[in-house]
Amino acid sequence: MRLLLMILVLFAPMALAGPAAYQLDTARSKVQFTYEFGGNPMTGHMPVIAADIRVDLDHVPASAVAVTMDATQARAGFLFATQAMKSTAVLNTDTFPEILFNSTRITGSLKGAVVTGDLTVRGITHPVTLKAGLYRQAGTDPGDRNNLAILLTGDISRSAFGASGYRAYVGDTIHLRIIALIAK
Repeated sequence: MRLLLMILVLFAPMALAGPAAYQLDTARSKVQFTYEFGGNPMTGHMPVIAADIRVDLDHVPASAVAVTMDATQARAGFLFATQAMKSTAVLNTDTFPEILFNSTRITGSLKGAVVTGDLTVRGITHPVTLKAGLYRQAGTDPGDRNNLAILLTGDISRSAFGASGYRAYVGDTIHLRIIALIAK
């Protein structure tokens, strides 16, 4: 009985470990996208309005993320491109004001994870895969696990989501670069 009690005391913290909730710093986080406009790369951004982020630093595949972005506040680099992007031919923000992402699977390690999830744009949902790395924020102590930065990168096809307007001017591939600053 004494041995069983000692085992429970030693291993109870491990059994209780799991994904921890983190809050997204929306003011310092960036959802950036790059697209080809007339053969030239252009960069835009979109604000995040809600995020449910759960990170397990000891077992990355147990982590999960759900994010809601405000497509109505997205900016595409210059006024004409922003107006075109929000139009019915592309994002149709009057009908679909939000873009959603929900992770379905995370594999790998802290420095080299792959996040697979469902992306919903214009009411159309498709799986997407993003490369991810988790780092401590600049200026924090080496052992700080409370203030982290996540870098996500990947590509999507805008036509796969029905956002195919202005093909003569805008390329189909959208490159994503997301920097999420999170804290416990």
